[in-house]
Amino acid sequence: MGRPATASDDAPDDDAPRPDPASGEETERESIVRAIGPKVRRLRQDGGLSLQQLARRAEVSAAAIHKVERGDMVPTVTTLLKLAAALGRPVGHFVDGDGEPVPVAHLVRAGHRAAEPSLPGVSRSALSGPAERFAMGGTITVVEPGVEIVLEPHSGEDLVVLVEGALNVVVQDEQYTLGDGDSLHFPADRLVRCHNPGSVPARAIWVSSRGS
Repeated sequence: MGRPATASDDAPDDDAPRPDPASGEETERESIVRAIGPKVRRLRQDGGLSLQQLARRAEVSAAAIHKVERGDMVPTVTTLLKLAAALGRPVGHFVDGDGEPVPVAHLVRAGHRAAEPSLPGVSRSALSGPAERFAMGGTITVVEPGVEIVLEPHSGEDLVVLVEGALNVVVQDEQYTLGDGDSLHFPADRLVRCHNPGSVPARAIWVSSRGS
């Protein structure tokens, strides 16, 4: 867990440009700054997040986020970076013109799957969208021949679809042998062991609900 937000993180940026109510014209720079709050609010609402939920994810106070959304406060660079990360968007989204609406779906191209943390003898590449937006996560998981892995219990559920190879899976005390095309769905709050008994890598689509 990162450090909690400090007063300096939530304080207005004194150097940030602010529109002059008495002026008849608004500069492009001022227009961009004024658009930050609505963009934050739109992304938060599209993601189904309350102010308190976004505050916890970004480690910025809910009161500060509320002020940013209303345009009563210009976020510091630090605060904007935290909000951008929590909302799954690059910081440029908030300062480049009007930006684009957050897509409903998240596309992962076959040649652009990000590598996920894994164990020796196992490789995982992401199939799913960011955890900030989606309740499920999916990977293509490859277990090398002879490798055994132990999965510690966590909340949620797992669904494994073996694409090729062989995989022995023990869920608590229950043993299953998976072949090409077989699938196994199980609660993830049990100790799970997986072993590749074959001579070729076992390749599976592995989907997990992202419980806490």
